[in-house]
Amino acid sequence: MLKRVLLGVVIGCGLSAAQAEEPKIGGVVNAVIQPEPPGLMLAMVQNGPTQMVAGNIFEGLLRYSPKLEPLPGLAESWTISPDAKVYTFKLKPGVTWHDGKPFTSADVLFSIEMLKQTHARARNNLVMVEKVEAPDDLTVVFTLKEPFGPFIGIFEVGSMPMVPKHLYEGTDYKTNPNNNAPVGTGPFMFKEWQKGSFIRMVKNPNYHEKGKPYLDEVYWQIIPDAAARAVAFETGKVDVLPGGSIENFDVLRVSKLPGACVTGAGWEFFSPLAWMWLNNRNPILANKKVRQAIMYAIDRDFAKDVIWNGLGKVATGPSASTIKFYSDDVPKYPYDPAKAKALLKEAGYKGEKIRMLPLAYGETWQRWGEAVKQNLQDVGMNIETIATDVPGGNQKIMEWDYDIAFTYLYQYGDPALGVSRNYITSAIAKGQLFNNVEGYSNPEVDKLFAEGATAPTDAKRKEAYDKVQKILAEDVPVAWLLELQFPTITKCKVKNLITTGIGVNDGFRDAWLDK
Repeated sequence: MLKRVLLGVVIGCGLSAAQAEEPKIGGVVNAVIQPEPPGLMLAMVQNGPTQMVAGNIFEGLLRYSPKLEPLPGLAESWTISPDAKVYTFKLKPGVTWHDGKPFTSADVLFSIEMLKQTHARARNNLVMVEKVEAPDDLTVVFTLKEPFGPFIGIFEVGSMPMVPKHLYEGTDYKTNPNNNAPVGTGPFMFKEWQKGSFIRMVKNPNYHEKGKPYLDEVYWQIIPDAAARAVAFETGKVDVLPGGSIENFDVLRVSKLPGACVTGAGWEFFSPLAWMWLNNRNPILANKKVRQAIMYAIDRDFAKDVIWNGLGKVATGPSASTIKFYSDDVPKYPYDPAKAKALLKEAGYKGEKIRMLPLAYGETWQRWGEAVKQNLQDVGMNIETIATDVPGGNQKIMEWDYDIAFTYLYQYGDPALGVSRNYITSAIAKGQLFNNVEGYSNPEVDKLFAEGATAPTDAKRKEAYDKVQKILAEDVPVAWLLELQFPTITKCKVKNLITTGIGVNDGFRDAWLDK
């Protein structure tokens, strides 16, 4: 029922109608952020809560429509050469950083070099770049080694945030004091962070988009308890519940409250896919039969229907069904405990302890961890749950100090941008998150992902991706769980918040309050 009511619709107020109204100036919006971000320096931290807050402080060269079409951002226009190897961006004139310094092509060049060191996804996205040049202050030219079809899709704020050269050049990026008070070009400026309470953003009075933002301030309220977050919305303390802010079992009730609007839009660019990292370095999990047994052991339909209240779809493999070149012509893993037990016996598993790290994102994830632990124990696996907070969990995964760990990752509309990074050998880098932290390596998979990224036609790309999905589904480098769906619930007085394919993550630029 939830799925029918919420997916891709707006109840009680229409986005198109909001866009047609004359925006009103001023006002303060309170939004929930859950959990509290580990940091806001988007070039160095890329988890979901960080992107949601910092995507309104930093900007990328482009924005993307719900259909994933490129839109102007810090670049006002762009051209692609006939051979599809040269991309020329014209930067918007008159853009300044929040400290008043001008934004120029030098910042773009610096950002790219920094991101190669600090941002695993950006490094992977830039692998086809031969050189980047800045012929003048407002022009940036990317020359590729060979055509790379998804290249125009890598410039979103979370994927390639622009960083102020004058504040980071020559510094230790990890300890730079600006990490704690980020300076961007975006519509809102960082003002204050009271840990455990709120993050406050204020209007950028010198924003390059004339007349925007409309709001004076945005407070991101940090409310650890899920029930308290729902109550805060009911009582009017908060106006925006981004996807995942309240537990799934409460979504339908809260969405029906007077003055509430709900939409499933704003996740088109992300297509979040949940899975469990399986540390392939562990001698037990290095055995493919054990990994396959885990897939058979997990009741994913129960998770979808009971834990996620229908807000999801059982995943079939490494790609979400909503992105390009998805194929379901792959080995399937229905819930089959008997098959799981047989595979564990064949693999010679003798009850060795396996450490499992749930995701500290609230009660839904805690319940999911408990359900999966029970599933695995039911087939004879010795599972120890390791409790941790978000930063601690991130650290353990980055340092490969885990056996099984829950996660969900974004797909970014194309397997070359959001899928390959999780499975190719070159994306194994200790100390970085959201890449190939499971340590899986298969030369054939590397080859097919490379072919899929650079093939000259979509038909050739599909051919490569069809093959690689079959291999991965057979090898089970990670245990795929669900394609997730995250409705956003707002007070209907908050207008025009969801306007792009990344939704709330860059939405406050256009949002206004019908006071």
